[in-house]
Amino acid sequence: MAIEAWYMDNSDEDQRKPHKLDPNRPVSLEDLQQLGVFHWKLNADIYETDPELQRIRKERGYSFMDIITIEKNTLPNYEEKLKMFFEEHLHLDDEIRYILDGQAYFDIRDQEDRWIRIAMGKGDLITLPAGIYHRFTLDELNYTKAMRLFIGEPVWKAYNRPADDYEIRKKYMASLQKS
Repeated sequence: MAIEAWYMDNSDEDQRKPHKLDPNRPVSLEDLQQLGVFHWKLNADIYETDPELQRIRKERGYSFMDIITIEKNTLPNYEEKLKMFFEEHLHLDDEIRYILDGQAYFDIRDQEDRWIRIAMGKGDLITLPAGIYHRFTLDELNYTKAMRLFIGEPVWKAYNRPADDYEIRKKYMASLQKS
């Protein structure tokens, strides 16, 4: 099944709600790829031995991984972390996440600075390119278990918006002009 994405409304309602426009304006996988976002649907039940995941990790150089469970009872400073994840930011490296259980949303900005919400569920692996403004939140289930993948040692630094003067942001924006 393909990933589901849509343009978001401007409501200040709970961030964990879908926030679809009325009528809904879906965003295709091809549109996401033009923004540098890539998706795979994998079998999360066999993630420890999945040859497809191993192939993707080898081809893309994802040498480090860890697993995070985001729910109130297991994540220290849960509310603070959720607020931090939902701050609009960018990274100097790609962000790679694989949902092993539960559900969540990644929100990204398009070329016109509009929010696109990407619904992530069990088995979804996504890469967000370095330099893209984005944020993360749980949905109303308030639970997800995700594998975080990195090229080399993990870098946890987020640069909150505005970060347009960073070289990686300029490089990302230039890549959009070419597509």
